[in-house]
Amino acid sequence: MSYLIATVSTIQNCDSLHHITFDCNGHTLSMISLELPQGIKMGKKVKLVIKATYVALAKEFRGFVSYANQLPMTVHSVNNGTLLSSITLEFNDTFVESIIMRDVSESMSLTVGDSLTAFIKASEIAICEVLDD
Repeated sequence: MSYLIATVSTIQNCDSLHHITFDCNGHTLSMISLELPQGIKMGKKVKLVIKATYVALAKEFRGFVSYANQLPMTVHSVNNGTLLSSITLEFNDTFVESIIMRDVSESMSLTVGDSLTAFIKASEIAICEVLDD
């Protein structure tokens, strides 16, 4: 699991569906959820959680993609296993893990210091904690 600290920017509701946007180090993140934790409101700091298997990567990405969350990251480490690779990424002094297939990691020729774009679907981000002010 990876964790990001962010501030709630907007909250939109439609029936029981919630769309929340966050400011995370000057980058906007979006989340779609059926439930919201108690105490969530605009301006509140939160701790977001993201599973490593939900972080897709692109190298030298140009164009459009339907992922709401696209963050610039730098490769901190690459650990290739038999089938999977664990890629540790750095985003503004915070580390985010991505687990991808080893053959994909090798075909991307990932090395420490590479600049990547991390993609995370809005439905794959969750608030794990509402932080005190």
